[in-house]
Amino acid sequence: MPDLGKYADAVLSAYAASLVLLVGIVALSLWRGRRVRAEMQDVERRSKRDG
Repeated sequence: MPDLGKYADAVLSAYAASLVLLVGIVALSLWRGRRVRAEMQDVERRSKRDG
């Protein structure tokens, strides 16, 4: 790891914040994808039943 000197806290906290945000975005995308997939399957089931 490079020597960051007096900026080590700021740099490492920025890396940590970025990592937390990226994990949050991925989790949100996966959650939303599952929800949309379930809604699409429901619509498909209804359209097959009705038509």
